[in-house]
Amino acid sequence: MSLKTYGVLITRAVDTRREGAVDTPHYQIHLTDDTGTHYRASVNVLSQQRPADLLYLVDEDFQHPLTTRLEGLPSGWNTLPSGPGGPNLDFVRGNLFDPGKLRTLPPDVSGPDNDLADLLDHYVRRAVDDRDARMYVFGERFGPEPKVKDKVFGFLPGNGVHDIHMNQGNSGRFRGDDGVWQDGGLLVHFPGQNRWVGIFLAFQSQSWHTDDVTGQPLDEVDGRRPEQAGVQPVRIVAALVNPLGPTPEAENVTLLNASPDPVDLTGWQLVDRVGKRAAVPAGALAPGVCLPVALSNGVQLGNHGGEITLLDAGGLKVHGVSYTAEQATREGWTVVF
Repeated sequence: MSLKTYGVLITRAVDTRREGAVDTPHYQIHLTDDTGTHYRASVNVLSQQRPADLLYLVDEDFQHPLTTRLEGLPSGWNTLPSGPGGPNLDFVRGNLFDPGKLRTLPPDVSGPDNDLADLLDHYVRRAVDDRDARMYVFGERFGPEPKVKDKVFGFLPGNGVHDIHMNQGNSGRFRGDDGVWQDGGLLVHFPGQNRWVGIFLAFQSQSWHTDDVTGQPLDEVDGRRPEQAGVQPVRIVAALVNPLGPTPEAENVTLLNASPDPVDLTGWQLVDRVGKRAAVPAGALAPGVCLPVALSNGVQLGNHGGEITLLDAGGLKVHGVSYTAEQATREGWTVVF
């Protein structure tokens, strides 16, 4: 199972509405595309499963190859095919952010700048005020309903996007929504500042170890990845993306064991943005030591931006990074993460 219709809505924000903190509250956004079609983005601010408060992360200077992949998409709704390599969001495989930086916020409490609705309002109202700003809303489409007015903003036909949050690793009755490369999120582009803002939401009940095909949880212990607690010892710290000389180039990725103990890397793999895998040399990586890994088996680090993921012997994600086309421009220089 997965979301029925996944994609990205590219629009202007024109209004907002808060629903408080009762029942299943949402932060509602009124949007219009370049043809004048109206939409509503319905953003969860409270989980129906415990713990109730959502995890959130805001990147005020979001730099990722995803933004380049969005170029050329028309205003309005764009259905996105599943899989890597396109502009889809996947919190586990897309290396959009460091999960260790996720924090929780209550949905709506009295006082300024102290809840999730306040945080969303801060960025969306800026997009409302900036007529050049564009919002990229990822999730599942609902409607259009030709004879039903929108229940919040009253436009006709009712039309919009929901599930604007992580859509994998669910538990209980929400497991039917699981899938890969179909996570929701909000990106705001401010062309005048040449800047993107990324807003990402997840439920505390969701697992960060998920099956690469179904998006179903692979672990049931706490639901949170080890890297969220900041204890993951081995990380990707650098990559030679654009080596000197003609193709095929000798690309490599550098790993660091930041822990005080040796880590056995036998069976570990590096994965590129389209899912090809290269083996990491077997054996123990000593404490504080860096290991350059030459890429093999057709794994490629494209010069137009990409993602690099490190998997352990069980196939679970250990760490991941991304780099932009700009970072890959200088031939022979190593990109440092």
